Amino acid sequence: MITAIINIYKRPKSYLIEQIEALKQQTVPPAEIWVWHNRPEDGEFIQGIEELGVKVIYSTHNFKFHGRFAAALLAKTEYIAIFDDDTVPGIRWFENCLNTIKAGCDGILGTTGVCIDGDTTYVPAHKYGWNGFRVDKIVEVDLVGHAWFLNKNHLRYLWYQDPLVWQTGEDIQLSHFAQKHGNIRTYVPPHPEDDTSLWGSHPQKGMQYGTDQHGASVGDEGNTSLHYRNECVRKCVEDGWELVKHRR
Repeated sequence: MITAIINIYKRPKSYLIEQIEALKQQTVPPAEIWVWHNRPEDGEFIQGIEELGVKVIYSTHNFKFHGRFAAALLAKTEYIAIFDDDTVPGIRWFENCLNTIKAGCDGILGTTGVCIDGDTTYVPAHKYGWNGFRVDKIVEVDLVGHAWFLNKNHLRYLWYQDPLVWQTGEDIQLSHFAQKHGNIRTYVPPHPEDDTSLWGSHPQKGMQYGTDQHGASVGDEGNTSLHYRNECVRKCVEDGWELVKHRR
């Protein structure tokens, strides 16, 4: 029913092992777990990943954030779950996503939801989910990140046209293109304060792992990433992206 896809680049193998164990412990376990491994420009591939009971795609070129979404097109399951390399889900995350879909919100689901406050920049914005407002209901947002869950049929919309920005912003473009070409909306499943088993990311680990020296949002790389994300929002809005604030 579910193919889970995680990726590794420069972060340690221990993070990957922790993610794999969290996926295997899901109350609705995935049929398959894939690893997209971008080889670091200044390093080598991590060895022995196949021994963890997963399928591995080794890439000698860094296709950055879009590569894993392209690989997901090869999955044969009804649903796709994709994770950032700093994200460890609670054991009921897949269950939570499936219940959200059953409730009538069959869209792009994620553990961090962003509602953009402006019109042409990624910030200012406010967030819902593990690192934002924690609520016990489904929330419609503009885009989601850190952990995605979606029907494989929705994934095709990301490739209906060339990415408007290649450097980053795959999360922004996924929600925009799904809305534009398929009338698919984006949601954050419930993240109740008192039950982290439903969350798509463990709060303490997500904060610790996401702010280490390899984080794309840290330091000079983070400033560059924000520049491209602002550019991506601007291009998506110009391309017809209707933000949630304009529908309320």
